[in-house]
Amino acid sequence: MSTAFGDAQAKLLELFEAAVSAAHPATCVPPNLPEVPPGGRIIVVGAGKAAAAMAQAAEKHYIEKGQGGSISGFVTTRHGFGLPTELIEVVEAGHPVPDENSITSARRALELAASAGPDDTVLCLLSGGASALWAAPVDGVTFDMKQALTRHLLKSGARISEINCVRKHLSRIKGGRLAAAASGKQLVTLAISDVPHDSPDAIGSGPTVGDPTTLADARGILELYKITPPAEIAKALQEPANETPPPGSGALSRSHYQLAARPMASLETAAKIAAAAGYRVDILGDSLEGEARDVAAFHAAMARNAMQRGDRVALMSGGELTVTVRGNGSGGPNQEYALGLAIALDGADGIYGIACDTDGTDGGVGKADDPAGAVVLPDSVKRARDIGVDAVTFLQNNDSTGFFRELGDLVMPGPTQTNVNDFRVILVDP
Repeated sequence: MSTAFGDAQAKLLELFEAAVSAAHPATCVPPNLPEVPPGGRIIVVGAGKAAAAMAQAAEKHYIEKGQGGSISGFVTTRHGFGLPTELIEVVEAGHPVPDENSITSARRALELAASAGPDDTVLCLLSGGASALWAAPVDGVTFDMKQALTRHLLKSGARISEINCVRKHLSRIKGGRLAAAASGKQLVTLAISDVPHDSPDAIGSGPTVGDPTTLADARGILELYKITPPAEIAKALQEPANETPPPGSGALSRSHYQLAARPMASLETAAKIAAAAGYRVDILGDSLEGEARDVAAFHAAMARNAMQRGDRVALMSGGELTVTVRGNGSGGPNQEYALGLAIALDGADGIYGIACDTDGTDGGVGKADDPAGAVVLPDSVKRARDIGVDAVTFLQNNDSTGFFRELGDLVMPGPTQTNVNDFRVILVDP
């Protein structure tokens, strides 16, 4: 990273770390855990990028209460995100594209939920990433077909909510179907939100809540993005048996849902630190969606206007932006946002930015050591130009990772063990 703006870099990284810490399972899970039912057990299932840390926090809580003998189960997390546990097994699977472990884990979770006795409580520990980590294709659709469709959707520019709608209707576990498997049993879901508006039906594709979307919605999304699926998938999306249970379904009558961490809470934690440092804080929202480079250009204009007014402000935002893949480079929406921001600012003095995924990895190839995002400094584009790197060319090739790697401005914390979606800050310092 550039040494000319060290104080600003340090402050940006401090804000990111504070946002992540606020949503860490060790902090947010224990206060929300259910009591062990009299005469029964806690049977744990779970999936997501925070699943291993959630399992750790849960078992520590019950062990300290002398109730470890009443706890069992397993959770599924992304490859490289596993942690050591004593009572709750941790399995690693593929993300963002499912793998064979995703199939095995989903089947096992359905069976375990169904095995609960009348006095047991099924505890579902849910966080972002569960949609890929639990893959249970409906009859007639193979894993390879669903995997290929997921890749097409990820490259199409479809919003995550749209991708999840299609996934739900091709799955035996998503869209309330895990709750249906545990029908008649007490089911408690603790969720760490990584979606716009903290919608339970969207977190992990809502395996324990009613689904407001329909088969017709899923078909419409494929049409919108001009994706022609294999005949088997087209047939499955016409099959009434693959309709998900709607909100209010009787199968969900004993299901309780609790949010353990929200994106806005992380933004508010970072906002307090920025305010204490003398910035007026403007939280633009925790649910922003849109094309990463376009949102970056809009935010750059806001920052420039603040600079012209002499306004010392921190512009903060969350949500989940998208990237329409046009080239063959690497980098997720946070890095593409950062590159778009750097280009739009074009060396504007006194404006600094950071964009990172709070799970610790942004796009990439699915490895635990992929970058989380990048830092933008007033001299980013100039330093690139000085070494023969053209920012616009890299953006056109969707190669934001390559661009920021050349500058040494990638943020690479590794797995953070939580996931409250994107975290973006622009500091304007006249």
